[in-house]
Amino acid sequence: MKKYVKLTTVAISVAMLLSSSALPASAESSAPKTVQLGGQAFGVKFMSDGIIVTELEDFYSNGRYVCPAQEGGLKTGDVIKKVNDTAVSTNEDLQQAILGCGGEPIKFNVERNGKELVKTVVPQKNTVGVYLLGAWVRDSCAGIGTVTYYDKSDNSFGALGHGICDKDTSALMPLKNAEVVHAKIGSVTKSSVGNAGCLNGYFTDKTFGTLTGNTGCGVFGSINSAEIPDGVTLEVADNNEIKTGKAQIYSTVADDTVGCYDAEITRICDLGDDSGENFVVRITDKELLDKCGGIVQGMSGSPIVQNGKLAGAVTHVFLNDTEEGYGVTAHNMLSNKKN
Repeated sequence: MKKYVKLTTVAISVAMLLSSSALPASAESSAPKTVQLGGQAFGVKFMSDGIIVTELEDFYSNGRYVCPAQEGGLKTGDVIKKVNDTAVSTNEDLQQAILGCGGEPIKFNVERNGKELVKTVVPQKNTVGVYLLGAWVRDSCAGIGTVTYYDKSDNSFGALGHGICDKDTSALMPLKNAEVVHAKIGSVTKSSVGNAGCLNGYFTDKTFGTLTGNTGCGVFGSINSAEIPDGVTLEVADNNEIKTGKAQIYSTVADDTVGCYDAEITRICDLGDDSGENFVVRITDKELLDKCGGIVQGMSGSPIVQNGKLAGAVTHVFLNDTEEGYGVTAHNMLSNKKN
């Protein structure tokens, strides 16, 4: 079995998998007939809807090792929504509640697997007298990916081809708000067997949109019509139109210039699966292979065109063959679009 990683260059994740589910029977009719081709690199500043517990850790207190969070029933992957009935949204909110608890029990409202639970935790002092929870948490992330398409009919866009997930728990991060900015690529760390390379870039100070949805088949957002770049308008391929054979990948691997590179769809997987693993794509373009060693992190979302239609987007790189990776169909992306 091939080992692979997803491709967003973020404090997001390079090993994110969601459970698959069948698309609804009506999904075919929901996709727009035409979209504007993407390929531009972008930066995202993502704020989570709640505070994610990423790791539990013991610490020394009163002659023994303790983990109050674990003892109180918290688990890795829990999303903390409230502390003592007060909504919290940042790590600083949680830290202040812990530091000021005076050793009293703290009530946590958490979301776990779609259900809301209430847990009570009693923080303990560490060796220097500071109250601790015994948990590592995360409230945000940032990184670089690639826009797949723009939709002029409602001034929206889709990107990444997979969701933004916590890099430690692999769980899809609940979206509170996210700012999308232009990005420029300064250099590339090449992929090699066993190591996924990455695009190295930086955010500009120009915001061009906001995210409205974070799903297993991509992120989606709104954009000012003036920010949609002039480009090629393509029909979206139906899943049954995608075949093995030649294709092209559009991606930004230097500065802010979109390049077109030769590729080949080598295997069709489960086209009805919305996990982002619908087909396998191989890079055949010598220039891209020389520069990147194949597929690298940050190329996630790079549109794949076959027979003049938008077939899908790059989502993964195989670690034991970095010239290949998975792709998600454009149809499945659009069927999962959140407005």
